[in-house]
Amino acid sequence: MFNAESSYSLARGQQYDEGLRQYMLNVYNYMTFALALTGLVSLGVSMSPVLVSLVWATPLKWVVLLAPLGISLFFSFKIGQMSSRVAMYWLIAFSLAMGLSMSSMFVIYKLGSIANAFFISAITFGVASLYGYTTKRDLTNFGAFLMMGVIGLVIAGLVNLFLQSSMLTMIVSCLSVLIFTGMTAYETQDLKFLYDVTPAEEREKVGVVGAFNLYVSFINIFVALVQLIGDKKE
Repeated sequence: MFNAESSYSLARGQQYDEGLRQYMLNVYNYMTFALALTGLVSLGVSMSPVLVSLVWATPLKWVVLLAPLGISLFFSFKIGQMSSRVAMYWLIAFSLAMGLSMSSMFVIYKLGSIANAFFISAITFGVASLYGYTTKRDLTNFGAFLMMGVIGLVIAGLVNLFLQSSMLTMIVSCLSVLIFTGMTAYETQDLKFLYDVTPAEEREKVGVVGAFNLYVSFINIFVALVQLIGDKKE
């Protein structure tokens, strides 16, 4: 038979679990919304020959390619000064910029192979995120190692914009799948930790930032898989 103290502890535990579940659900909802925007923009631009020519046959392509990186850096440096609403606006801006930069994918690759890559990415992401949510192992040191890998990928990707090396593209793609799968697990665990240490009024912004980070990991897994297994149009 429970005494008053154990009943109170049980109620607090249930309240905590429900709060954490709602917090994580919000993160995944924000991320899904951003992915949907990216997909719609990418597909919409690819279906318009005028927009494809405007974006990819002019110097504007460099702005389109580099804009997501610029927005990401700005978001990272300024997030401490943003409200949750402003952070959400920047997440939307980033997802739209990514949609423009990924529109060439729908021009180059067959839609079926893009769908296959997305399906595999979703499974990979889901398994990694579930692991990060449920594991008792501390992934902090693992995350620091992965961040160094991400920096290396960014540098290699920027260099390859000019080299256009197919071998380097394949190497970067393989490493991207591995590194960002690991980042997904680390970021998910980190979101749980942040829920514990963040005041309730700040958790919405933390959730938006978490959605941004998970979105980036998912997109990188997806793009890498398209480059590895995508079937190009003739």
